[in-house]
Amino acid sequence: MFKRGMLLIGLLFLLILLASCSSRGIDQGMSFAAEDIPNEPSKDEIIETINHSTNYEIDDVIEANFSRMDEVSGDGSKAEIYATTQFGLTELSSVISNAIEPREISEVKDNQQILIYPDHFLTLRESEEDSDVLLIEVASDEFVRRNYSPNFLSTYFSIRLLESMLGTSNWGSSNKGGYTGMGGLGGSSGRGNTTFRGGGPGTGK
Repeated sequence: MFKRGMLLIGLLFLLILLASCSSRGIDQGMSFAAEDIPNEPSKDEIIETINHSTNYEIDDVIEANFSRMDEVSGDGSKAEIYATTQFGLTELSSVISNAIEPREISEVKDNQQILIYPDHFLTLRESEEDSDVLLIEVASDEFVRRNYSPNFLSTYFSIRLLESMLGTSNWGSSNKGGYTGMGGLGGSSGRGNTTFRGGGPGTGK
């Protein structure tokens, strides 16, 4: 009886622990400090590379110029998270949107801005851990469609516009996703899994 009681207590503790982890879930995103970011090219070098790139796919351009810190997967699709200490939010937004014009661009709200491209949503957000770090999330349309919270995105764009961009007529009412960006979906590859491709103009995957 004593062993059975101890086993039940242990199982109860495990269930409480798992419930606690799942309750943090989606909203617990990635956050990085400046010392977490690998060595980067200078700001001028990055701007020069972006401005002279012959590749106009936003995911390739971001991959070629910034350090990848994490990858988030959900429902068969993915988003990749990059980081830089070379730019502030509005500065990088201006550099990117001038080089590759987005279809839509939001206002800056809560230190975050979203740019919509034909196949990707690009999100810029200051790191909560270190204001000198700017996080960059590149999420495929499919990832946004399947995982993002309509309530969250509707603070940046109208639901009608989002449904038009995502190619669906009832996304706002039918989607139950709760993701709000920058990791924490449960399928992330882990903090510190950094990569930096680098490359000159036209660099792609």
